[in-house]
Amino acid sequence: MQLYLPIAEVSVDAFLLLGIGGIVGFLSGMFGVGGGFLITPLLFFIGVPPAVAVATGANQVVASSISGVLAQLKRKAVDFRMGFVLLVSGVVGSAIGIKVFSVMQALGQLDLFVQLSYVVFLGFIGAAMFQESLRALLRSANARAPVRRAHTHSWVHRLPLKMKFRASGLYISVIPPALIGAFVGFLAAIMGVGGGFILVPAMIYLLGMPTKVVIGTSLFQIIFVTAFTTVMHAVNSQTVDMLLALVLILGGVIGAQIGAIVGLRLKAEQLRVLLSLLVLGVALRIGVDLLIRPAELYSVAPGVLP
Repeated sequence: MQLYLPIAEVSVDAFLLLGIGGIVGFLSGMFGVGGGFLITPLLFFIGVPPAVAVATGANQVVASSISGVLAQLKRKAVDFRMGFVLLVSGVVGSAIGIKVFSVMQALGQLDLFVQLSYVVFLGFIGAAMFQESLRALLRSANARAPVRRAHTHSWVHRLPLKMKFRASGLYISVIPPALIGAFVGFLAAIMGVGGGFILVPAMIYLLGMPTKVVIGTSLFQIIFVTAFTTVMHAVNSQTVDMLLALVLILGGVIGAQIGAIVGLRLKAEQLRVLLSLLVLGVALRIGVDLLIRPAELYSVAPGVLP
């Protein structure tokens, strides 16, 4: 069944969109990521313009994150104080990102800018995550290997403006979480991602948060930052396609509940390895698409012709 998307100005298969939403929702519930790093490239691949994919993909990230965080709340696995620090700084970073997005759109370089951002950020983060998660998996398999604990004191713990985060068992400066939140908010605006692929490893390895509260806290922050980003895109660039968003949301909400159940059956090390491989795979695919000669050398973006 074909659906015509009025803002994207393309026709796509409705069941394909439901499947994409379901897959991304599944990943949200299992890994604690919004799934925007996957849904936006998938929309690229089926012909949705990058500007619309970024702005509309954030809608689905909000829905799947809400579904995922509800599952985590039942397990009392959300650090609300840490989430609020990440949230406030994330909104600031998102506002800056919206400005950059608008400038690139005015210059006519938005498509290239978004795709290059995906290749650079996903490639770097995916490689770092894979290296660390593989080490953790090998350590868990070899009981004699020295164990590097995530909760160790480092330069992060020596910074001023300390705050107690009871749910995480931490007493650290608010500066590192604020910087992380701002960076994630910036990425949400320019890439249409929730930022969980950065937020989750940063909270584990940099802040020293226990893995059991990281997923729920990450999803809590993602909900509000991506919701703010979506509203700003709708107001500033009118690139949110609500029909596309509704179909993706329907699949995402169902997938997130299934993902949360499956995530409980896997070890934390296994989850991190799978997530890193997924991030690297998406970065590789986008990079290949940038290098391959397109079938059509010239195209007209939606809304350019009067």
